[in-house]
Amino acid sequence: MTDTFSLLFVAICSIVLLTYLVVVRKVHAFIAILVAAAFVGLGTGMRGADVLASMQSGMGNTLGFVATIVGLGAMFGQFLEESGGIDRLSQTINNKFGDKNSQWAVVLTGFLVAIPVFFEVGLIILMPLIYSLAKKSGKSLIYYGIPLTAGLAVTHAFIPPTPGPVAVASILGADIGLVILFGFVVGVPCACLAGPIYATFLAKRLHVPVPSHIIEASHKKPQALPSFRSVAALLTFPLVAILVGTLAKFTLSEGVLKEALLFIGHPFIALTIATIACFKVLGKKQGLSREQIRNIASRGLEPVALVILVTGAGGMFKQVLIDSGAGQAFADVVALSPLPPLAAGFLIAISVRIIQGSATVAMLTAAGLMGPVVQELAFSPSVLALMTIAIAAGATAMSHVNDTGFWIVNRYFDISVKDTFVSWTCMATLIGFIGLFLVLVIGLFV
Repeated sequence: MTDTFSLLFVAICSIVLLTYLVVVRKVHAFIAILVAAAFVGLGTGMRGADVLASMQSGMGNTLGFVATIVGLGAMFGQFLEESGGIDRLSQTINNKFGDKNSQWAVVLTGFLVAIPVFFEVGLIILMPLIYSLAKKSGKSLIYYGIPLTAGLAVTHAFIPPTPGPVAVASILGADIGLVILFGFVVGVPCACLAGPIYATFLAKRLHVPVPSHIIEASHKKPQALPSFRSVAALLTFPLVAILVGTLAKFTLSEGVLKEALLFIGHPFIALTIATIACFKVLGKKQGLSREQIRNIASRGLEPVALVILVTGAGGMFKQVLIDSGAGQAFADVVALSPLPPLAAGFLIAISVRIIQGSATVAMLTAAGLMGPVVQELAFSPSVLALMTIAIAAGATAMSHVNDTGFWIVNRYFDISVKDTFVSWTCMATLIGFIGLFLVLVIGLFV
């Protein structure tokens, strides 16, 4: 099989196979992606040894970058959670904004909290705050809950060091600093429109009381929490350092200053410094022993093992697509299509998302198929970053009953399936399509 049609047919069949294994056979995504990658290689006529070498290369190249960032980010987030840093952040922001602007305080809190912690963890930690605000004001739980989930979902999808955008950026070869920059530019309007604005509209039509069985989780006393200033500094340092490093790469001439900024601004170094600072500021200054600090760091790594493996499998899938020529066939089709490549990435991601539910699998599948496209069309660093956001937007939209996020919101809001569609699914879809629109607009100028 060497002609374009046959190669494209195999690529499409691999997506069907992947979907069948995940949705029908309930095979774990890691195994399903491995099988799909091997299918592409063998189906396009590659020798078995070449398929294995391609799979190994793709896994190694992806994990060399992703595993380090995701691991450091996980330890960083665990310290912020267990030290009370997240509590301090949410309390201070809510107090500063006041009751009148509490919706905006909630969306900002969710937006910041999801930078170091997973979506589900952030939701569980912050739901007592939402229950408290709804009970105090008498407003619908939707009024505060949707802004929270919007802030969490946008950051989790668009802004590194969360695993999704890191994995997609690695597969596409996008600069992490530019992904962070465009993630903020696109993410802030998405969070505002799909969060407080949509929630205000929906809460007038859907009143959801605080569940009667809810017992508010106890928070640490304010004097036991770390200071807001230290938490904010720890949270923003790696992002600022990475952004400064990215700006230095494109604006400064060669010299000692540029080398220093590039070194400190590399995600490995920026996150390592931030994590070590967490050990000191949120560990030793809070009276924790070295053993306790080590245990917290270890707990942070536990939930990311599967994420890292699935991400590596996505890199493997991309490499086999490239080495087999199937990816090139897909790139040729996209290049000849009137559809903008950014929209193509979005459509692939949202299609996979609708069919099998997992945002991670949707991102990795779309990134694997678009990887050869971005190589063939030689996109600029800015467009590569926008492609990362477009794929993330597609993988965020249309969350429904085959997505675990759907049921987490359903449980914590204590609402019907219908109301979960109206609230959570519509909010996630707004984020996706607003994100696509903004990406396409920005793409006209970069």
